[in-house]
Amino acid sequence: MSAVRTANLCWGQRYIWLRVHQLPPRHQHETHIVLTLDVPAGVTPAHCRAMLTHLARRHETLRTTYHLDAGEPGTGPVQRVHPPGALGVREVTVERDGTPAPAEVVDELSTRPFDLAGEWPLRAAVITAGGVAKRVVMVLNHLAVDVWTLGELKRELRTQGAALAARRPATVMPVRHQPSDLARHETSADATVVAARSIAYWQEEVAALPADPYATRRRSILTKDEPPARHASLTSPALLGATRRIAARYGVWPSLVHLAAHTALTAAYTGLESVSHLSFVSNRESHPYPDVLTCMFSPTLVRVDCSGDPAFGDLLGRVAAAFARAKEHSYLPYDEVVELVSREGSRRGREVLLGAEVNFIKQRSKDYGGRRTALTWHPVPEAWAHAGSEAYLRVDEWRDAVAVSLQAASPVMDAAAVEAFLRGHEALILACDADPEGGPRLGDVARLAALPTPTALAAHAPTGPSTLTAHAPAGPLPAWDGRDGEEAARALSAAVRLVNGLPRLDLSDSYTLAGGRALRIPRVLAELRERGWEGLTLRQLAGPVPLGVLAGRLVPTRPLAERHRPSDLTRLGVKP
Repeated sequence: MSAVRTANLCWGQRYIWLRVHQLPPRHQHETHIVLTLDVPAGVTPAHCRAMLTHLARRHETLRTTYHLDAGEPGTGPVQRVHPPGALGVREVTVERDGTPAPAEVVDELSTRPFDLAGEWPLRAAVITAGGVAKRVVMVLNHLAVDVWTLGELKRELRTQGAALAARRPATVMPVRHQPSDLARHETSADATVVAARSIAYWQEEVAALPADPYATRRRSILTKDEPPARHASLTSPALLGATRRIAARYGVWPSLVHLAAHTALTAAYTGLESVSHLSFVSNRESHPYPDVLTCMFSPTLVRVDCSGDPAFGDLLGRVAAAFARAKEHSYLPYDEVVELVSREGSRRGREVLLGAEVNFIKQRSKDYGGRRTALTWHPVPEAWAHAGSEAYLRVDEWRDAVAVSLQAASPVMDAAAVEAFLRGHEALILACDADPEGGPRLGDVARLAALPTPTALAAHAPTGPSTLTAHAPAGPLPAWDGRDGEEAARALSAAVRLVNGLPRLDLSDSYTLAGGRALRIPRVLAELRERGWEGLTLRQLAGPVPLGVLAGRLVPTRPLAERHRPSDLTRLGVKP
């Protein structure tokens, strides 16, 4: 193969595409994945380079770049598969010879933003000691891989490494399909029908959501020294066996036990009788190409009825049923979900929030090694805070423990609430494990978890000059009066029309109502930068706020004379 081939983004890549571009470049490392593999004795640094180059030759996802458009207005984004070639692999020694240490190199490789359009989504280094290869470190762009893909890549590299060490040929499975095959399938009539059914499910579920699931807990005032978000984790050996026993008792997956626990805690914390989460699913069983190595996962909306003060066992049954229904409708282009939610926000006259994100990952190679539960506070998750989520629960099942991690925006959870959620998660599951009759009822969860009450939070609310007003996303949408920011409004209108191929638009509409596509927002922002304007984020453009109001948030980056240049808009019959 010698030519570059172009395809649409696969549906599973679209959530990550939007997330990457919501983050400022200095925080995009939040979407990077680092893998470290031990090198078998007898395998040289040259062997490691050859293995990695062969890996990229076999799998197109490792030599793909991602572009804002296909070169014309109203197109893109696209992925481009490049011909096989040698992969650049850095060799780093542990010796103090004046060269950067392994930790410095790995930190640079893992934190530097990927040039999506100019760089393959794989960086690699071989760490040596005395010239002997010890470890291979790979940094991957999440657009190219998911958890299943990572497992396949590790398995293949270990197979090749073992074969090289034994001086025998490696036997690896043939590659039957590539991401471009999946992208082509997703333009078919069959896939269109599947997407339409899934969109109908989302429309029904989103219409039933409250605008702000944390409305009763959201603080409008924060102290100036308060972080934008918090991150803590609880590691519990006891949770591993307890979760598995409950799962076996009720005939569900262990992941659903954790989802039920978080559902119960959220219901008790917010007072809602219906709780929604965005639960991540792989979608590999939803189409004819489950063996393709690429990113296929995306969040699906799980809405659970918590009314009637159910026992935990009963709530678990409701969670299992809600998750099964959600999973049946999880395979769709996520950008269309973003547009759907934006339109619903316009209909209601306020932004609609979907709830916490929940992820469950098995880490079969990781050990805790401890006997007691440990709560750990982590550095402020500044990168995650830029993504705009309210809360993110991640559950990692290790070989000897379960690690439950919670990141939460400060307006919806303070430090006491984050700790209460984590300790309550363990307490609730252990209580259910000890009670074969169904476990605690929902009405007992707040006491069991020692959740802070809304009145307690109000009593400790900060006041005075050391406070800041927090953004209240669920408030009424501002209206555009058509007067302020005329030049900025013209620039935003021109950029949106050019990128989306629109002959005209109404600035009193949101970006979505005006005809803008969510996937093209990164290109709109790039066009604005070229025109000398900045100040908007992807999330703001994807929301229901009128374009004219958003234009008022733009700030010029160049003098007036430099912001006016010839434009491709003339090709569309409109004036810049």
